[in-house]
Amino acid sequence: MGRWVFVRLRRRWVVRLLLAGILLVVAALVPIGWAYLSSAPYRESVQDVPAAPVALVLGAGVRPDGSASLSLSQRLDLAAGLYRSGKVEVLLVSGDNRTKNYDEPSVMRDYLLRHGVPARRIVRDYAGHDTWDSCTRAKRVFGVNRLTVVTQSFHLPRAVVLCRAAGIETNGVGSNVWIKHATTLGYAREPIAMLKAMTDVVSRPDPEVLGRPETSVREALSSPR
Repeated sequence: MGRWVFVRLRRRWVVRLLLAGILLVVAALVPIGWAYLSSAPYRESVQDVPAAPVALVLGAGVRPDGSASLSLSQRLDLAAGLYRSGKVEVLLVSGDNRTKNYDEPSVMRDYLLRHGVPARRIVRDYAGHDTWDSCTRAKRVFGVNRLTVVTQSFHLPRAVVLCRAAGIETNGVGSNVWIKHATTLGYAREPIAMLKAMTDVVSRPDPEVLGRPETSVREALSSPR
């Protein structure tokens, strides 16, 4: 009798664990499916992306020596290519600068300068602490109404839907180059990041740092090419 009860209880727990696992999978797949389907018409190749006045280049980490990580350099290479081909006029580089010794936007600007983009065509956003903040600040601080967002392919669906949710007419391009560990980790963390993205779209929070409106993008657009 006791053994029969034990077997029954064990089966119940197995069923419950299976159901919990199924719910977790569904919870992960729903936001991913939402982002991929919602962004599908707006994810483009570098060749096919429509021209836009601004490219929003999202930060992706800086090495201890102060150089751009591989992920970040790929994004910047894409952005520089868009500028050289006339697909965009100004590059808005948005990243983290929370501490004195960590300055993603300046590293991004310096990289672009070395790759032929004029300083007058680069604008730095020092408070792009996450994707939602970068998108909302592009709209509310820098006054951008239409842009091309530049990032990695695994991040692109989320970036496009968040920028569009922020009220910006957005298309996006992403790097497909596989970077060992970094790309694997990027795909692995996207389900959780997608859940946050859905929350941001629904609640539309203010960015961590909002600040006053700036004219730097407008001034860059009016500068000589």
